[in-house]
Amino acid sequence: MAPLTNGYTNGDSRHLPTDPKIVDLRYSDIPPQIDIPVTGLEAEEAVEVNLEDLLDDPTELCTLLEQENAGRHLWVTIALAYSKQGKVDLAIEILNKGLGSLSRGNPKEKLGPLALMCWLFLRKSREAPRTVPEGQLVADAKTKDFYLQASTGTLNEASRINPSYPPLFVARGVLYLLRASLYPPSRAPAPGVPDHSERVETLRQSVKCFDDALRVSSGRNMMAVLGRARAFFSLGKYVDALEGYQDVLTKMPHLQDPDPRIGVGCCLWQLGHKDEAREAWERSLDINPESKVANILLGLYYLHNTAQHLITDPAFGPIYKKAMTQYTQKAFKLDKELPLTCATFGSYFLMRRSWNTVESLARKAIELTDVNAIASDGWYLLARREHYQDQPDLSKANDLYNKSDLARGGGDRGYLPARFGIVQIQVLLQDYDSAKFRLEKIVQQSKSTEAMMILGALYAEEVFRSQKSGIKEDKSGEVRKAISLLEAVRLTWKDPHKKVTPDTSVLVYLARLYELDQPEKALQCLHQVEQITVNDMPDKEPPEGVEDDEAWRATLREQLSPQLLNNIGCFQYHAEKFDQARDSFQTALKTCVKAGEKNEIDSDALVTTISYNLARTYEAANQLDEAKQVYEGLLARHDDYTDARTRLAYIELRLNPSEDGPKAMAALYETDSSNLEVRSLFGWYLSKSKKRAANIAEDQEQRHYKHTLQHHDKHDHYSLTGMGNLYLTTAREMRRDSELDKDKRRKMYEKAVEFFDKALQLDPRNAYAAQGIAIALVEDRKDLTTAVQLFSKIRDTVHEPSVYINLGHIFAELKQYSRSIESYESALNQNRASDPQILACLGRVWLLKGKQEKSPAAMKISLSYSHRALSIAPQQIHFKFNIAFVQIQLAQLLYTLPEVQRTLEDVIKASEGLDEAIESFTEIAQSKNPPYPRGDIEQRANMGRNTMRRQLERAMQSQKEYEEKNATKIKDAKEAREAELRRREEQRRKVEEEKEEERRKIKEEREKMTAMSRELAEKRAEEERRREEAEFTTDSEGERVKRKKGKKGGKRKKKGEESDSETEGKEDVEEAGRKKRRGKKARSVEASSGAGSSADEGRKPRRRKRLARRSGKPDTFKSNEIVVDSNSEGEGEDGEGANSVVGSDTEMRDVEEEEETVAPKPRGRASRRIDDEEDEDEDGDEVEDADDAENQTTAEQAAETGKRNVFADNPHENPVDETVGAAGDGDTMDEGGLI
Repeated sequence: MAPLTNGYTNGDSRHLPTDPKIVDLRYSDIPPQIDIPVTGLEAEEAVEVNLEDLLDDPTELCTLLEQENAGRHLWVTIALAYSKQGKVDLAIEILNKGLGSLSRGNPKEKLGPLALMCWLFLRKSREAPRTVPEGQLVADAKTKDFYLQASTGTLNEASRINPSYPPLFVARGVLYLLRASLYPPSRAPAPGVPDHSERVETLRQSVKCFDDALRVSSGRNMMAVLGRARAFFSLGKYVDALEGYQDVLTKMPHLQDPDPRIGVGCCLWQLGHKDEAREAWERSLDINPESKVANILLGLYYLHNTAQHLITDPAFGPIYKKAMTQYTQKAFKLDKELPLTCATFGSYFLMRRSWNTVESLARKAIELTDVNAIASDGWYLLARREHYQDQPDLSKANDLYNKSDLARGGGDRGYLPARFGIVQIQVLLQDYDSAKFRLEKIVQQSKSTEAMMILGALYAEEVFRSQKSGIKEDKSGEVRKAISLLEAVRLTWKDPHKKVTPDTSVLVYLARLYELDQPEKALQCLHQVEQITVNDMPDKEPPEGVEDDEAWRATLREQLSPQLLNNIGCFQYHAEKFDQARDSFQTALKTCVKAGEKNEIDSDALVTTISYNLARTYEAANQLDEAKQVYEGLLARHDDYTDARTRLAYIELRLNPSEDGPKAMAALYETDSSNLEVRSLFGWYLSKSKKRAANIAEDQEQRHYKHTLQHHDKHDHYSLTGMGNLYLTTAREMRRDSELDKDKRRKMYEKAVEFFDKALQLDPRNAYAAQGIAIALVEDRKDLTTAVQLFSKIRDTVHEPSVYINLGHIFAELKQYSRSIESYESALNQNRASDPQILACLGRVWLLKGKQEKSPAAMKISLSYSHRALSIAPQQIHFKFNIAFVQIQLAQLLYTLPEVQRTLEDVIKASEGLDEAIESFTEIAQSKNPPYPRGDIEQRANMGRNTMRRQLERAMQSQKEYEEKNATKIKDAKEAREAELRRREEQRRKVEEEKEEERRKIKEEREKMTAMSRELAEKRAEEERRREEAEFTTDSEGERVKRKKGKKGGKRKKKGEESDSETEGKEDVEEAGRKKRRGKKARSVEASSGAGSSADEGRKPRRRKRLARRSGKPDTFKSNEIVVDSNSEGEGEDGEGANSVVGSDTEMRDVEEEEETVAPKPRGRASRRIDDEEDEDEDGDEVEDADDAENQTTAEQAAETGKRNVFADNPHENPVDETVGAAGDGDTMDEGGLI
């Protein structure tokens, strides 16, 4: 496929050639007039017909053509002229007459007119309605199908004459295209199954016809390429279609009718390149500003862009205005019958509620289009029009929605808005199951936010209806589905790419669903509703000069809905956030007052409810005076408000439990004895103030509850729970000495459980009834595990001290004392810090924990709690008994503990506590109603007075002796430890001193080394300075320049004279040779190998240069003089052996060496060498004369034996005599001469 960014191919190039001019090629070959030859006149004479001003009745013209036996080109030209002016029916009439006239001649003369007639029928088909218009007979209607059948007949007639006639292939392809548009899209086949629906097969036939047209035209028929691309587009093969349109655009860049840029843009749009599609359509509009299709497509592009912005977004308005006024309106003015424009404008008038205009435009879109999607839009407009009526015909609207959905294929391929419309109709018809089924399929296929919202709302409403009806049905599954769907919608609000506007109704649904099980989440949802509402306020920003954000926020909250504020306050109240709840209720009251002044709502009911909630908040915050004031204000407005009177009586009972409280309760009961709330409060009052009766049948509270259940409401939850508590308390106090007593006690527990169970059946969330059953399980059946599970669930629902107290009891029974203590302390924190019973329970648990762990500290904590309980209720003698009992237990524990785990002070305090316990037991035994039998208490006092006291005295004496001995041991150990510490400190100090001395010495050595380095550096600098002075001099101009070196080959030494360096070199070589001969045997060397014996590894390598000359005729080339360096005496730099030197000139040149070199001397003959001066920088090095070198023998020069052949390695050197070689090393010499 051609690149999408190619502007020329995609139609978005702005630099198309301007010559030839862009013109409309359709009908361009029709001349302005035509001459019809006339028989009987002179040959030059003819009848001229003006083709630009044709007659409305072509009968005379046709008669003339028939009389003159006009050729087919005249008939065709005149028919085209009529078609050019839009008179297609007259053009068809002319062609029919022309065919009759041409029937007498060659049948092939009819092919042209038949082909033209086929095209005219196809044109009429595009302009004809899809369905029979309303009010017209089916027999008289000429629909698209009518003209397609006529076109088919004409095409078949032409095919019978010549089936290979090229224009017929394209005509047949277009016929198949238009016929396929009448078939609705098929449902999506299963994966992997090819689609063989009638529509798809027809489109494939169309592609085949266009391929045939391209074959016979050798690919030059661009109309066939366009038709083929259109067929591929309808098949959903957008890439193939794009290639076709780009091919046409490349070969015919000036083509504008049809414009391939339109097709390019549509393909790019379907492939997701919407901006590139816009560029293609804009280019089409640049070429032809009157293009109605380009205008409407650009309008749709900008309408699509508006979906990316919220309606409140400032960018929304300009984009929408540009789409409708600049493009859509212009397209409508250019052609009011264009189906796509009618459908687009219809949606605009639908929002304007112009029902007649909507219906007219929708009908045009349905009847005139040959695109199923546009017909679907038309049906959808009609369905919405019917749906929006005040009294809609729901069945008609449902049928129209179905037609819209089916026009796009239905099922998975259907039109999503139409399916939504069907769901809305089903909801209005209360067919909720069908609506949920459709919505679930939509959610599975598209994850539509709107579908999830509606489906979640349907599930939520189902749950609310079930709760309201009181039917006991498990709706937990519906609750989970509703929450899941609505939370998914809520998450889409956080996605910046989706740009979904938050809907407060979703949050309200979620708050109602969370209300029972997760009230904190419900409160979060309501707070979000509040925030969204505040953000939508036009004046949400504080005015200038207002710096207090909290005050401005409070002002904005007064503009919120009072119902919302009241609900927020209720959730805050249940979360025990009383200050916040009070603020919410007060703000809601202010909002109600403002709304009442404007007569916007009936504020009396709201004010009454919110005031009552505010008073309850004051009451919970222990602001009883404010609560009484609000309740009295409610009663002043509504004297029959029983709830307010009930709360006032309860407050009075709390403030004056002995005088005014009972009177207020009696007055309340006399006034409203039939009110269940009043009866419940009175039953609670009886349970707190009654005298305990020996027989439960005589109990006043039991009679009250029984009367309520028998005469008022047998399903009263409070009375059933109260009866269960009465039987539970009675069973707990019953005797259990004999089996008969135990059986009676068990039956009493069963009776209590029956009442609790009945209350739970009526209200599964009755935590008090569940708590009663848990208590019965513990006390009757000792089923502690099940009871723990029940109380743990109750604790999550009921935040009351009794639940934590019961949990503390059970954990104490299970010997989980830490968890028991935690539960009791939680109960203390529930505004029960001064409850002596809870303190006594804590003292008991700490005592048990101390006995289990043998911990005196735990028993001391137990004693502390017992003292606190007695200080709160000093008249309760059993609290005094608890203190004495703990003191006895503490004394007994300390006596049994070993000396290591106790102190003398603990024993002394325990002895003092034992004396107090003995006195307490004596007083308790002499009291009127002791908690235990007097004999048992006196016996315990005597045991403490005699046995335990003596035991503590012995323990005190032994503890004293132990601590004295231990103190001595501790003293000695401490002294030994201090001595050891002093010794270690002294040792550490010595080590530090030694280290310090070592560091000092190292420092001194470093300083000496630094000084030496400095001296050496100064000496080296001085030598460098002297050398520089020796090398440089001052020229005549006073500038320093380098000294010029003398000529090479200075004074030649006389025979027998040797320099000091030469003498030293010779001595070194001879010494090395002697060591070599002593340490190794002589080895033979092959002349061709080039590897000689190596020098000692430990010997420092010396660089030497040897000079040899070529035997025979001297050579004048300098390149034949070779100087070979050697790193060692026996091998070259590459580690193979000494390099051979061959081919010196007859006249030796001066050679300058950088290092001192030594040439080995062969035995028996004195050798000539090149000697360097010791100073490398001085000129005038002396070199042996070439004449002396000529006196050397061939053996002295040494044929290459064990040495590398220079010319073998360097083939560019001149070849030499094989007898010429380099002298051998000293290391390879034996005493007898060369090896």
